[in-house]
Amino acid sequence: MKNLVRGGVVLLITSMFVVVVFAQTSKPENALAVGQGSLYNIENAVSEVLYNSNNSEFISDDDIKKLIKTTGSSKAVGAGASRGAFSATAYCLKGRTAMGHGVRRGIIAADPRVLKLGSTVTLGGAYAGRYLVSDTGGRIKGKKIDIWMPSCSEARKFGRRNVQVFAN
Repeated sequence: MKNLVRGGVVLLITSMFVVVVFAQTSKPENALAVGQGSLYNIENAVSEVLYNSNNSEFISDDDIKKLIKTTGSSKAVGAGASRGAFSATAYCLKGRTAMGHGVRRGIIAADPRVLKLGSTVTLGGAYAGRYLVSDTGGRIKGKKIDIWMPSCSEARKFGRRNVQVFAN
């Protein structure tokens, strides 16, 4: 067992030595630098390529800056990732939801295998807005949701509709 541990330690030290040696080697001339100043190096590389490919005319730095676009982190504004089209019905029962909340506007029932209990979703189409997945139902399986309504007549008027569901 001791020999196995010693062999592992020797292998680890050897691999660290190899990593350090490769990290110390010089970079090739055409490699793009990462970190501070990388945009400057990219601009120089692009200008060299553009100059070499078109010997008759050199492209100015302003044109290069127009070609190179700095990017940042982007986040979808609005609803979030689409979960697709769901078949929506409405219910008007009084009492508590599966999570223990009292029923109120903004509560929907969904299949917990499709939409996790406690998650918030945004509905598109009829009755658009943010809803809390707080309830389940015996007939709610797959891509079906039940929207809670305060009156049973409003729930009957709602009927069955297709709505777009977006995860938040």
